[in-house]
Amino acid sequence: MAIHKLNLEDFLDEIDYVLIAIHCRLKDYRLAYFLNKNLQIQLARRRQDVDYKYFSASYAIFEWKDTKHLITYNLVSNICKREEDSLQSSGSLFDTQEKIIKSYNLIPELKNVDYLLKITKEDLQINEKLIVNKIQQIPQVITTYPVNVEQLKSKDNLIFN
Repeated sequence: MAIHKLNLEDFLDEIDYVLIAIHCRLKDYRLAYFLNKNLQIQLARRRQDVDYKYFSASYAIFEWKDTKHLITYNLVSNICKREEDSLQSSGSLFDTQEKIIKSYNLIPELKNVDYLLKITKEDLQINEKLIVNKIQQIPQVITTYPVNVEQLKSKDNLIFN
């Protein structure tokens, strides 16, 4: 009897989305509002944030599914800042507990990026330059550019479903 093997890695490694990095100091809901206005989309906050590292970091996520053109837009925060207790040596004279702010990144390779816009489409006919130019027209956006997903080690963190 012959043994047949299916190699699924060819299908799983295929990238079917565009990733755009956004540098800006706006709050996530304000950026979503301006993206909705400039790109004529309808991003809305999802009920649950994206949680990684056993709930030590959560990232705000906004989503819109364009059923007419079969495109899904995801705006996700790349930075999570949490207040944590600082580590102290046990031989301290004083018993004070200090708090520190610790930052986590969804994509550690892109530490300086504030937000990521993931655009998923089956046939991948997306005009990246047009989208980047429209985002760049938002006065509060410092800069924006497409990211080469193939070079990211942590691209599995971009699976939101």
